[in-house]
Amino acid sequence: MIRRFLLFLLTALPSLADDVPPFPFQDTAVAAGSKARLTFHCLQGFSSSTFAIPTLIVHGAQPGPRLAITAGIHGDELNGMEIARRLYEQVDPTLLRGTLVILPVINYQGYLTGNRYLPDRRDLNRFFPGDPEGSTASMLAHRVFHQAIVGSDALIDLHCASDRRSNLPQIRADYEDAQAVSLACHFGIGVVVQGAGPPGSLRRAASEAGIPAIIYETGSPHLFEEKEIALGLEGVQNVMRSLGMLPSAGKTVPASEVYHLTSWLRTPREAGGNFLPRLKLGDRVEKGQVLGEVIDPLSGQSTVIQAPAAGRIIGLSHPTVVFPGEALVHLGLAYTQGPSHPPHEEAD
Repeated sequence: MIRRFLLFLLTALPSLADDVPPFPFQDTAVAAGSKARLTFHCLQGFSSSTFAIPTLIVHGAQPGPRLAITAGIHGDELNGMEIARRLYEQVDPTLLRGTLVILPVINYQGYLTGNRYLPDRRDLNRFFPGDPEGSTASMLAHRVFHQAIVGSDALIDLHCASDRRSNLPQIRADYEDAQAVSLACHFGIGVVVQGAGPPGSLRRAASEAGIPAIIYETGSPHLFEEKEIALGLEGVQNVMRSLGMLPSAGKTVPASEVYHLTSWLRTPREAGGNFLPRLKLGDRVEKGQVLGEVIDPLSGQSTVIQAPAAGRIIGLSHPTVVFPGEALVHLGLAYTQGPSHPPHEEAD
């Protein structure tokens, strides 16, 4: 029986792939049931230099959704780049339903220099969907958005905290978009932060274009963090199963805490110096609990940072030198319990 089934698969999969047309990307047609490493030439500069983005395509042997995976919009955010790379390596195109379009290092120039921003000193994630006649950031955003993102059925954008901070693994999603909510809850890492995203962000631009989009935020910049990478990879695969792109893993996706209200606690106006946190990411706190202190190294004066309400630490500054107004602790304050999801049934 098993031998007959395997023989059926060996004979059936090529014929299934024959029924799926190639996936066109720029001047390349990626055959069904195959993978391709491409270079996405976005802008032409002086001396024949180009803004080029590595692009990974996995085109399934069977029809299904198109999922965009983006990472490296900020050039110093390495965790997402590694999630994207591992995803490409692990997905078998002969078993995939649909197409993965993976942009693992969008800000390639920033990646080469360890810089969050583009060479024009702009944050690319404030310029989507872009302008073909605008700044460098606007032109790059326009090219990426209209050539690689438009046409997708869903988007997962991979990020981590900004400099000298770290984020608890979390999903960010617009709860006005029911499809984005579904993606967020199926990701299955336990924490979802509600919000539409800032104007000009890729997630918000995609949502406004009718593409349900979520962000996976985790860890710190400039680092490859294995736990955060493994969680993110599993979460992306959970979403793919929910979309019918991968076979079921036979396990329940746990429920998430959905935070509807969060707050950043900052260094007080009259304070500054050495920030020494007392707690760690993920800790639950009570109102008035001491979260850390800021010590002036000259006067020795200590400013205690206390929780304004009960909550959970979802973002935290590293122990470092801080100035008045700098973000120290990101507290999730009010949440509801989202649903858990049983194992996904195999698609017909």
